[in-house]
Amino acid sequence: MRVGAGNARRGLVHLALAVALLTGCGQAARDDAEASASASAAGGPERADGAAGDAGSGGTIGAAGSPCELPVTFRIAARWEAESTAVPGEDVPEEVADMVWRQGPVSAACEVDAKPAGHIGFLRIWTGEPGAADARTVLEEFLAAGEGAGEEKYRSFEAGGLAGTEVRYRCTSELTDETKTERALAVVTPDGPVVLHLGGLDTAEHEAMLPAYELAKRTLRAS
Repeated sequence: MRVGAGNARRGLVHLALAVALLTGCGQAARDDAEASASASAAGGPERADGAAGDAGSGGTIGAAGSPCELPVTFRIAARWEAESTAVPGEDVPEEVADMVWRQGPVSAACEVDAKPAGHIGFLRIWTGEPGAADARTVLEEFLAAGEGAGEEKYRSFEAGGLAGTEVRYRCTSELTDETKTERALAVVTPDGPVVLHLGGLDTAEHEAMLPAYELAKRTLRAS
């Protein structure tokens, strides 16, 4: 039993190292590329009418009993699907959790898949432990840990009584060697910081998914 557990642990570490080596701008690039491959194998994502201009509403996540329980709540776009991505349990080695689930001061908590709505990309939510860092510091550390980000443009915003910082930046993917636009925002709650990140397979997909990102930002509230 000890041998099997050791082999499994080494396998997880090797997998995490492979992910780290193949990924530019954090894990998002790999996952968006995998989503593209999956969509291509299935004949491409089905385009939703008006998807690029009107996000509609697919309900609210973040509260207890929703697909992802978070320090904040917000509305997701119609046909987008939310799923928890939190570290699956104490059996995961710490070094694997650091490589796969953590980016700077926050850890993966939830991802909202755009594929059912006809796009290739995700809105990802990251959460952290309470601390003294403000929203901009959290966001700067998040980007620095992802690597490959440049041309950052920061601005402040307010939503639902929360003061936050948003950044638009350019990201070069080591998988495709292409540069694309991405966005992220951060707010700080009594339960810790929260980062929302919107990637996309390329800049065109990113821009098409912006209404869903803006819907989430506009409806952001502390839980």
